[in-house]
Amino acid sequence: MTQKTVALITGANKGLGLEVARQLGKQGLVVVLGARDEAKGAAAAAELRKQNIDAHVVKLDVCNKDDVAQLPAFFKDKFGRLDVLVNNAGVAEWRADDVDSFRRTFETNVFGVVAVTYALLPLLQASPAGRIVNHSSVLGSLTSLQKKPDMFGSFVMPAYTASKAALNGFTVALAHKTRGTALKVNSAHPGWVQTDLGGEKAPMKVVDGAKTAVMLATLPVDGPTGQFFHLGDPLPW
Repeated sequence: MTQKTVALITGANKGLGLEVARQLGKQGLVVVLGARDEAKGAAAAAELRKQNIDAHVVKLDVCNKDDVAQLPAFFKDKFGRLDVLVNNAGVAEWRADDVDSFRRTFETNVFGVVAVTYALLPLLQASPAGRIVNHSSVLGSLTSLQKKPDMFGSFVMPAYTASKAALNGFTVALAHKTRGTALKVNSAHPGWVQTDLGGEKAPMKVVDGAKTAVMLATLPVDGPTGQFFHLGDPLPW
């Protein structure tokens, strides 16, 4: 058991998720890396421990019901708590545009987030400072797409955009459902980041892309809930 703040970051064995874990760990949080490949997750956690970060791994494919079902017992037995959930795992099928692509995209970007969140919601609500951060995208901001349709070019793919808009809707609804409690639920737009998903031409480094989620994961008592941010600036839904 621990008295420290405990955070789970999904999809965290590399890229943006790993950097979020690194930055939270540097702030003294216990970080748990959710990874589909447990061996890769364990290797990533070992690298963080070399940086004096209290890092652990849990096998987690957000689309796997058995993986999700074991999460509450894992956190209760190992730490006795969970304070922060960063729903980072996501997919983007830039070249696919059909019904099957929609199903695959929503399975990870929406249903996986919902499944993990609801499984862990009792623990997060029991925390004195529960925080849920949903890694979204400005491509899910319908207002932004409507006002500046030419800004985003070929990146506006129906399945991805619809999934992130749905994720934003989940953020707003869950924040409304939990209003008046210590729990805070927000969406983060990391930016166009140099990851496997963002590609090498992206203008932002991973270290900067992680900053928004880290900020929202460590909000003070009087911080916002049910909102959408990028680097401290509010974004429209």
